[in-house]
Amino acid sequence: MLKKGILTVAIVFFATQLFAQFNVAGGQVHGNYQIDFQTYQKDSEIGINDLNGKKTGMNGFGNIIYTNGKFSAGLRYETYLPPLNGYENQYEGHGIAHKYLKYTGEMFEITAGNFYEQFGNGLVFRSYEEWSLGFDNAMNGVLVKVKPVPGIILKGVYGTQRHYWNKYENQNRGIVKGIDGEISLNETFSSLNDMKTRIVLGGSFVSKYEKDNPFFAYKLPENVGAYAARLNINHGKWALQSEYARKINDPNSINNFIYKDGEALWLSASYSQRGLGVIVSGKRIDNFSFTSIRSPKEGKAPTINFLPPLAYQHTYSLLALYPYSTQPNGEIGFSAEVFYNMPKKSLLGGKYGTKISLNYSRIHGLDKEKVADTININQIGTDGYTSEFFKLGDVKFYEDISVKINKKVSRNFKFIAGYSYQDYNFDVVNENIEDGKTMYRSHMGFLDMTFKLDRKKSLRTELQYLATKQDSGHWALAMVEYSVAPHWFFTAQDQVNFNNPQSDNIYHYYMFGVAYVHKATRLAVSYGRTREGVLCVGGVCRQVPASSGLTLTLTSNF
Repeated sequence: MLKKGILTVAIVFFATQLFAQFNVAGGQVHGNYQIDFQTYQKDSEIGINDLNGKKTGMNGFGNIIYTNGKFSAGLRYETYLPPLNGYENQYEGHGIAHKYLKYTGEMFEITAGNFYEQFGNGLVFRSYEEWSLGFDNAMNGVLVKVKPVPGIILKGVYGTQRHYWNKYENQNRGIVKGIDGEISLNETFSSLNDMKTRIVLGGSFVSKYEKDNPFFAYKLPENVGAYAARLNINHGKWALQSEYARKINDPNSINNFIYKDGEALWLSASYSQRGLGVIVSGKRIDNFSFTSIRSPKEGKAPTINFLPPLAYQHTYSLLALYPYSTQPNGEIGFSAEVFYNMPKKSLLGGKYGTKISLNYSRIHGLDKEKVADTININQIGTDGYTSEFFKLGDVKFYEDISVKINKKVSRNFKFIAGYSYQDYNFDVVNENIEDGKTMYRSHMGFLDMTFKLDRKKSLRTELQYLATKQDSGHWALAMVEYSVAPHWFFTAQDQVNFNNPQSDNIYHYYMFGVAYVHKATRLAVSYGRTREGVLCVGGVCRQVPASSGLTLTLTSNF
């Protein structure tokens, strides 16, 4: 397996470098690739006693794109031999995962093959890929975009979604089709060109056809439609984004096969001036899972839509130890962010100024009521429940209050410091128990310091701390990174788990790494331990098991 992985890396590397050297028939070839390779070893100190025969894992892809005037074509090769730990086993294999042809004219664009697209905020349709999560719901079909007049964009999609390596046959998943239209009033109507207020209107309709299951006890709708309307307004320093979506009843394995219509609302208002920014957002999701497979026989069903995250997306590892994932069966919440730049040479800003940000987010379940005294909430084959639109349920899913300070002290020293308090409902997020009571309460802090040693050399240190009486107890992290620009980076870190309610032991998760960068190519090698946890991007998450061993990552653009 190790030899096969090395051979695959070599083939992808040399093939992409070869294509990069040529202009084919007057056109241009470009692309990118990435190889993620890991070795696994037993490590009884952190609970890894059985590798299940898996000593290595590798994920990799290579994109090759050819453009010639208004025409372009692309191929994407992927390999999972076998998939890295934490990625779904259904990805195992290799081959051409994506291929497409595209024509781009002045008024219209057409793509045949695999493509990614989004309508509005994605409430009813978003096709995208997130490599770090192993997520890819690419469409395979036709995408058409038309710009008939200035300010108007029309889109149409028709096809099926990717489901691992499974071919579409015998209607083994739904057919997705949709249209979207958007008009910028100020561009379309000349009388509004100079108006300070800018208004954009949009609307979408998406339909999924999936055959009924004759073996199911209830009759299932074969055509499920969803529609959305959106309004964006900008006026000077003010901006408003809004979108409302509704979906007809769509019984599936996620919502326990209830026949309730679904709906979603997204609102975001912002104010911005020099040195100050404020963003206030709200979201309500009610039975709005939308997939092209009601009840998949293997793995996860490909999602048709995207539910934007409301919770703050932390980047420091301990602050992101308990990431919140969007709950499609029902949630309601709000968030607020304030950004303030203290002026340079002021009392608090100092010589270089100071940046401060404050964030607060809170998410609850819906206030669900029975549709009838004799019917339980979410009972299979019923309308499920009723709920008041703007009323928060009693169960808190997540709460986070965070503050961050970014300060440049001198030409050679700067730091970022922050604090976060989080309430995390483990039962809801990890066990899908809507009335869950297991709450993790955490205090977290970090200090990120960068020392510039000379024109090329710098030293960065991270100190992080998390305190909680629940789950695995306290965590501390220390990291040192030494860099020699523009090529070399050396890192050493240790995450320590202590005061664990389940054990008297102290667990060290050390990691040592080196990275080399040359132009658009980066090679990183590290050795050490990775703790078990959850990785989230944009409210979509995957479980990451504990591991110990060597990691190699190679990325490049050409």
